[in-house]
Amino acid sequence: MSSTVSPLAPRKHPVLPPIEGVRIATAEAGIKYKGRTDLLVMTFEPGTTVAGVLTRSKCPSAPVDFCRQNLPTGRARVLVVNSGNANAFTGKKGRQTTAMTAAAAAAATGCDQDEIYLASTGVIGEPLDAGRFAHLLERLAADAVADRWADAGKAIMTTDTYPKYATATVRLGDVDVTINGIAKGAGMIAPDMATMLSFVATDAPIEAAVLQKLLKRGADSTFNAVTVDSDTSTSDTLLFFATGKAAERGAPRIVSEGDPKLVPFKRALNRLLKNLALQVVRDGEGARKEIEISVSGAKSARSAKRIALSIANSPLVKTAVAGEDANWGRVVMAVGKAGEPADRDSLAIWFGDIRVAHQGERDPSYSEAEVSGYMKNDRIRIGVDLGMGRGKATVWTCDLTKEYVAINGDYRS
Repeated sequence: MSSTVSPLAPRKHPVLPPIEGVRIATAEAGIKYKGRTDLLVMTFEPGTTVAGVLTRSKCPSAPVDFCRQNLPTGRARVLVVNSGNANAFTGKKGRQTTAMTAAAAAAATGCDQDEIYLASTGVIGEPLDAGRFAHLLERLAADAVADRWADAGKAIMTTDTYPKYATATVRLGDVDVTINGIAKGAGMIAPDMATMLSFVATDAPIEAAVLQKLLKRGADSTFNAVTVDSDTSTSDTLLFFATGKAAERGAPRIVSEGDPKLVPFKRALNRLLKNLALQVVRDGEGARKEIEISVSGAKSARSAKRIALSIANSPLVKTAVAGEDANWGRVVMAVGKAGEPADRDSLAIWFGDIRVAHQGERDPSYSEAEVSGYMKNDRIRIGVDLGMGRGKATVWTCDLTKEYVAINGDYRS
């Protein structure tokens, strides 16, 4: 955790209310950090369903493999998360650590090991000693209470400069249900599923198969539409838990994604996921500016998203924004290198509401002073229209500053 909070951080954090069926505890296990919490335990009452979206990295961490193995059951009782060590690229030792952690968590709560979910974040390639924290799980499970969401968000941080929270209350049938979410992430962010780590919970009674569809679709337009540095983590894990406790207050059980009662819930969930994803972008390592990139007029939505990500991941575009330089030529470059259908002479580019390029050349009304003034904002919008079709997509990123190099140059020291 950095001592300097990102200038794009929220001015205030929401207070996340308790969710029926969820209890939380944290501890200082000393895995890497001193004087701060680095271990999180969440327990869920029997009947809790779970869904997950995990990294598609070909070098996944041991906890990702463990979650992938358990998700088909659709059941959850315990989540254990540590920060400071990713338990990734740790071979047999990594698998031994997940097995030892799961065994301790199962013993602490009296559940089966296939109802346990694990996540780790931090340095890759260094063995994680479960002996440092497995013995704490029994006490943590016993001490867990419902109103510790703020502590949960802090315990999972690594280079984050602030914890990331979101909450929503929405009607399901005639009953109010709650959705809470926390996330962590600041670098190694180019999700191919979700962000680094994010955990969402609700008291709504939703079957696991429906929960999975909701989460996958929600992640595609939120967590899978943000990038800080184009690097997809080995540890990306997004988990969604539904305790179903609102059924005791009359909430209807949802067994089909097409249930019309689910529409407000779906919208609220997607807003919450977007909120968390944008908080990750705004905490990009060394970030000073948030950048929204909207591409329209592409041959397809898939093509539009690839072009948008090509722009978002370009170090030259990101450093131009950091330097408050309206260098739209770098946007042209990023469109051209994306490998997607594009026509130079149909291309139009905007910075904010100012069109800077049109039909293959600089806009006739281009004003350097006007655009330079816009670039001083801390939120920059870049618009691109390809003039070729109806495909469109929006992604979010941040600028690239010398602080990013400083943070990552001494990350292990």
